[in-house]
Amino acid sequence: MVRVRMSDVAARAGVSTATVSMVLNGVNGKRISPETQQRVREAAEAVGYKPNSVARSLRTQQTRMVGLISDTIASTPYAGRMLAGANDVARDQGHLVVLVDTERDAEAERLALQALNGQRVDAIIYACMWHRMVEVPPGLPEDAVLLDCAPVTGGRAAVVPDERAGGMAAVRELVAAGHRRIAFLDAEERFGLVASGLRYEGYLAVLAEAGIEPDPALHVRAEPVAGGGREAARRLLDLPAERRPTAMFCFNDRMAMGAYAEAHRAGLSIPGDLSIVGYDDQQLVAAELDPPLTTIALPHYEMGRWAMEVALGVRQADPAVPHLMPCPIIRRASVGPPPAQFGD
Repeated sequence: MVRVRMSDVAARAGVSTATVSMVLNGVNGKRISPETQQRVREAAEAVGYKPNSVARSLRTQQTRMVGLISDTIASTPYAGRMLAGANDVARDQGHLVVLVDTERDAEAERLALQALNGQRVDAIIYACMWHRMVEVPPGLPEDAVLLDCAPVTGGRAAVVPDERAGGMAAVRELVAAGHRRIAFLDAEERFGLVASGLRYEGYLAVLAEAGIEPDPALHVRAEPVAGGGREAARRLLDLPAERRPTAMFCFNDRMAMGAYAEAHRAGLSIPGDLSIVGYDDQQLVAAELDPPLTTIALPHYEMGRWAMEVALGVRQADPAVPHLMPCPIIRRASVGPPPAQFGD
């Protein structure tokens, strides 16, 4: 196949190759008339001219590509909305996202960074499937943006969910419904989840705000899955009637799903006998429970957009502190007033 060159476009349009170059690269300013510009574009289309992306990147020092390195985002249903948010911004800005999932393998991460730096991508985003503190890997450029994680040493643009405020919103919802015996079904400490401590802080802050003395028996830890939620709920429902919770705030929607199962086993209705709030607004879980679960949404899409906007210079960020993205409450049908027989 014979490659169509810029000189072919120039010959068809009756102009110089310099004029073609300026028009097709958008650097003509007011020097070239609109009529000539239109003639050049029509000629390029007629002869099938395709710009040489390598040559263009050498001229402009831009590849129009953004590297996004993640641990397991691409292979999990939980955080794909981050990719959607980042990709929407990249597309609007004329960029292509190159995604590399490393499965948290240090060598795979090193090679990915080496490859992306070698390709001279315009920006790099370093993302995690869930909120955590990370040691910045060697080779990550200074202007890289961290998504759903924050650097241990600080000094990098980063965006994470506002977990504490989300915990507060969840517990305020239950307090507003009249509950005072509110349990927190938390993740076990062995998982080392940053969100656990922050959501617990939010839980305690609202209890204090409402003048409710925290009951240590109502803070129960378990594995943050459905089975763990069921186990934690069983321990809570086995408490004496005067100490039993009328509402449960669950670390995530999977634990809430387990709490639902245990409540149903115990013959309790939701929200008639027990109110439940989850966290995550996990697809195919929260809205599908019976009744649908009131929960706190993780702002995956919004965080992805923010990270890409900062990476491409659309917005500015303060590298001194991570940006806290609001976690909105999603009200459904799992919260009601406490039952009369358990009135406080």
